[in-house]
Amino acid sequence: MANQIKLVFDNQFHGILTGHHGAARVGPEEGALAAYDMVLGGLAACLNHTFQTVLDKKRLSFHAVKYDITGEKRTEVPTTLKTVVVNIEVTGAPEEKQEQFRKAMAIATEHCSVFVTLSHVAKMTWNIRFI
Repeated sequence: MANQIKLVFDNQFHGILTGHHGAARVGPEEGALAAYDMVLGGLAACLNHTFQTVLDKKRLSFHAVKYDITGEKRTEVPTTLKTVVVNIEVTGAPEEKQEQFRKAMAIATEHCSVFVTLSHVAKMTWNIRFI
């Protein structure tokens, strides 16, 4: 199945992004997403889907997961990402199974297509913490 979005802009860089499951405002104004917000959001969504798929296969459960992702761009053109740091907080993982969660995230970073794609231009690092 192909992915498809539509993004319509006015003449001032204000746009509406529409995808199969929803819509978001895009542009420079407060409350709208910028281009790299969407890139990093796509990374979080892909990584989370892959992580949860691995956890499901291992029959591991938890209450919630939070991603805090920082991307630093290069100054030279093209200003691709230079570094990406993914900080993950998992709430409700049983203490005796936390190493299995770490291994599941390691697998997720190897199989998440967005993580792998970005790793071709940026140094990718991740940290996982349990709450």
